[in-house]
Amino acid sequence: MNKLPFELPFELDTLQQLIDTHHLKLQYHILADIPFRHEHFPLYSVELGGGDKPCPTVLFVGGVHGVERIGSQVILALLNSLLQRLVWDKHLQQMLTGVRLAFVPVVNPVGLFMGTRGNGNQVDLMRNAPIEASEKVSFMVGGQRISSRLPWYRGMEGMELETAGLVAYVQQLLNRSTSLISLDAHSGFGLNDHIWFPYAHTRTAFENANYIFHLKQLFEQSYPHHGHYRLAPQSQFYRTHGDIWDYLYRQHQVADPHAQVPFLPLTLEMGSWAWIKKNPRQIFNFAGFFNPQKTHRHHRILRRHTVLMQFMMEAAYAQSLEQLTPERLAELTECARQYWYREPQS
Repeated sequence: MNKLPFELPFELDTLQQLIDTHHLKLQYHILADIPFRHEHFPLYSVELGGGDKPCPTVLFVGGVHGVERIGSQVILALLNSLLQRLVWDKHLQQMLTGVRLAFVPVVNPVGLFMGTRGNGNQVDLMRNAPIEASEKVSFMVGGQRISSRLPWYRGMEGMELETAGLVAYVQQLLNRSTSLISLDAHSGFGLNDHIWFPYAHTRTAFENANYIFHLKQLFEQSYPHHGHYRLAPQSQFYRTHGDIWDYLYRQHQVADPHAQVPFLPLTLEMGSWAWIKKNPRQIFNFAGFFNPQKTHRHHRILRRHTVLMQFMMEAAYAQSLEQLTPERLAELTECARQYWYREPQS
């Protein structure tokens, strides 16, 4: 692999080193080539396992917002652990014969390089997909086209290279999967860890909330002492234009109208306000609003979500989504409605 002619941020350098060192154990692709200041930044995907036939897939995504470095670091820590375990872990070796693990650890390499939320064009990639909110969005936070100098800028028209590269890759994964669960790691909201699922553009009930509720039950039954996540539709917190996962799911509905391939996009929103509460001096550092600054806390966050991510892989390997019967899905639909959507839709 050709090295870039400048010093890489830690996360990009780590990703390239993992690809170089373990190239015989993985498959990698460059989803997009991002030009910036006369240089080019690659947008990488990495895959483990899967084989040639359609199979369950789990996708781990990080670094959509460049300043949220901890998201990329959590995903890279998982990838590194799996690559190291592949040498000796018989169960993991067997798992990878029946499941595909996909990674896009740094969606926004220029933003990571610059330490900014947006990309090199100052566009917030999570407001950039071509989908409009059907209801009133949160002021500014929901996405704006007033100026690129203001936060949450959507871009004027068309998808940015990073957005388009991720969208095309997820659509490709859906075409060769029997189910797809994705986890997009973010930070910067709340005192607690949240897991959000669609929709962000409307309070309308998510059609695959029944599958989400099934995973919720499995996780809570299997790990009863690990219930620190608040699982809910993103719209219960704020609504936005241009959400990538809302757009991808709506496109999937068109491509797969009979829902033969369950698609569950999840967003892990790590509660970074708790890190500030424990270390208030972080407020004097912009990156401190989004990333743990103390070494011991940083290490704790890198291992905190391992159980969740391992659960997702095991649930995919067990084909727990594919095996749900229509009767059970109907029951789960009612459970999801009672749990998340009891308030009348307005």
